[in-house]
Amino acid sequence: MSYHWIKIFETEEEMNGSTLFNSFLTLHLKGESICLTRTRQGVFAVQEKCPHNGASLAKGFCTPENLIVCPLHRYQFNLSDGKGKTGGYALKTYPIEIKPNGVYIGIKAKWWEF
Repeated sequence: MSYHWIKIFETEEEMNGSTLFNSFLTLHLKGESICLTRTRQGVFAVQEKCPHNGASLAKGFCTPENLIVCPLHRYQFNLSDGKGKTGGYALKTYPIEIKPNGVYIGIKAKWWEF
């Protein structure tokens, strides 16, 4: 699988200063709306819209179990793999890489971009 790696922060320290624990930052990259959050388990990026009814997940909250909760109908999704807690719906996830020269997010390349 091929990714576009986009630098979102110059340093890990900058990322930590911009993303408080269990709060959200919405990114718009390559035509995708992404919800970025930092929990005790790490940094995660998932699609910003709930697949159930399109509510903004950035207006939801995180649980101690590392779940993101939709503010509209309280659907819960695992931040690590995007799977819905009750099955059925799942979130698109985006890999995050922290490197010496910055923090990057991976967006899957479309088939025509290879």
